[in-house]
Amino acid sequence: MRVGAFETDGLLPELREPHALAMLRPWIDVGSVGNMLISRLESRFNATEVARLAKPGNFFDFTRYRPTLYLKEDRRQVKVPNTYATYASREAPENDLVFLHLLEPHMFGETYVESVLLLLRKLGIRRYCLLGSMYDAVPHTRPPIVTGMASTAEAQEHLARAGVQRSDYQGPTTLVYLISQRAPEMGIETLTLIVHLPQYTQLDEDYTGMLRLMEVVCSLYGLSTEHADIQKAEQQRKRIDVLVEKDPQVKRLVSQMEARYDDRMQKLAQGETPQLSPEVESFLNEMEKRFGRG
Repeated sequence: MRVGAFETDGLLPELREPHALAMLRPWIDVGSVGNMLISRLESRFNATEVARLAKPGNFFDFTRYRPTLYLKEDRRQVKVPNTYATYASREAPENDLVFLHLLEPHMFGETYVESVLLLLRKLGIRRYCLLGSMYDAVPHTRPPIVTGMASTAEAQEHLARAGVQRSDYQGPTTLVYLISQRAPEMGIETLTLIVHLPQYTQLDEDYTGMLRLMEVVCSLYGLSTEHADIQKAEQQRKRIDVLVEKDPQVKRLVSQMEARYDDRMQKLAQGETPQLSPEVESFLNEMEKRFGRG
């Protein structure tokens, strides 16, 4: 069965008021936060694949997203990068869940977006939530900041109760964000949740960021975090402490970021809008020069 550019093994499943949780690589998945989070939820709920692009080469440049070789029963197999969706049923009255593994398209982006929207409509999605991560001038010694937006006032209130700060970002983005823009026109509520990670760490797998974003998702869906991930986040933070202690210049930068972070939190608690001083602007420019190349 074909749904736009997607193919399925048969008829689409009947889902109960499903919510879709999406991650997007590589544009906004530093530290593999979204990928790790969704993979854990898929494992927890024993998710099953429902659809994948029939011809991913129509959208992706395979010199940029490299296929990989793996062995299966002593025979070489090729794994082709793709966008795909899985689903998991939950006990009533909880919403069923759909998980989207999105790759940013290099070609025919409008067709890609239209196909994802069509799949959401065919699956009866009620909420689409994009989960991601980005680098920022924030210290690893403080709880990661999560910013976000929602398409309804009620959902925005839910985010605020979960400790999510309203995003005021303006600037370059991905064409895939058109999914969040157009979904409300189809009656689908949308959320975007982005965790901000220290730019000076740049970990392949950032467990602290993943854990913080998981806490927000668990707050929204009445779930619990896993003890193993809490332990991994604590161990990772301790290793970073040791490395920072050995570099006086990075240690000084972390101290400055702590002061900026604390000032921001204090102003938010007082209902004020944080403003950057010239000194902080200069500091952020320095951070950009030092770590932006990574």
